[in-house]
Amino acid sequence: MNPEISIVIPAFNEEESLNALFEDLYPVMTGMGRPFEIIFINDGSKDSTLGILYDFYLSHPEVRIIDLNGNFGQHMAIMAGFEQVRGEIIITLDADLQNPPEEIPNIVAKMDEGHDLVGTYRVGRQDPIFRKVASKLVNKLTNRIAKLNIKDYGCMLRGYSRRIIDIINMSRESTTFIPALGQKFAANPIEIPVTHRERGMGTSKYGIFQLIRLNFDLMTSFSIVPLQFVTMTGMLISALSFILVCYMLLRRLFLGPEVEGVFTLMAIQFMLMGITLFSLGITGEYIGRIYREVSRRPRYSVRKIFEHETEEK
Repeated sequence: MNPEISIVIPAFNEEESLNALFEDLYPVMTGMGRPFEIIFINDGSKDSTLGILYDFYLSHPEVRIIDLNGNFGQHMAIMAGFEQVRGEIIITLDADLQNPPEEIPNIVAKMDEGHDLVGTYRVGRQDPIFRKVASKLVNKLTNRIAKLNIKDYGCMLRGYSRRIIDIINMSRESTTFIPALGQKFAANPIEIPVTHRERGMGTSKYGIFQLIRLNFDLMTSFSIVPLQFVTMTGMLISALSFILVCYMLLRRLFLGPEVEGVFTLMAIQFMLMGITLFSLGITGEYIGRIYREVSRRPRYSVRKIFEHETEEK
């Protein structure tokens, strides 16, 4: 029998948390009384993650494993899982146990009400204060730039209908951000609060640089506002520069040559150089994205899929 619910879990060097995750997750799923599958994606782990997942696979027929040929990142790992799901309701879940699996029935209940996407936002976040403040600022900025309405981009515990997953699978861009992509295609989305645990085992795979890179990718993937901002800034600086040149010419004509203000002009010049380099960086980011898209390289590479033979009824 085909599963009704598919759980998609990317895992990268999560050997410390996987057993606890499965001990929490499996009773939740069996307790719902609906056929399900759990798809783990091994995203090029260097520790014993694959071996632990293989033990789950051997002892539980609902478990499937997608073993990627390297580390392609969390979102590409999830995309690999989306390509293989068989359920009508698809739930994404991180392997770090910060979002408890006990929240899954609440998401499924909202899906049963007719929502095609159920997003979540974390309440009582167990993260450092810097991370929480930065997250709020980035969420607001991204919503404004990308014209989306998502409260918590960092929470991957989400539910998607089969229709949304099929549309996401047809989107072939090489870099993407799944929650935002799903939100773009959803006809009846909703967001619900979920609890958040402190990470008890392992370490976060997202450092400050990775978080900045991820959010920059998000903003440039779904909007050209940064490019438009650079264009408008360039036009404004050009206008101000023209006014300044006119002022200095008139001043020279009426007051004669002078050397005052040299350091001020140098400061202005360095500021303009900084703006120029920033503008080149933004433009280069979009050009780089175009390069990646036209290269048409595979987004991920699957080494092997472990799955039990199933019989459709």
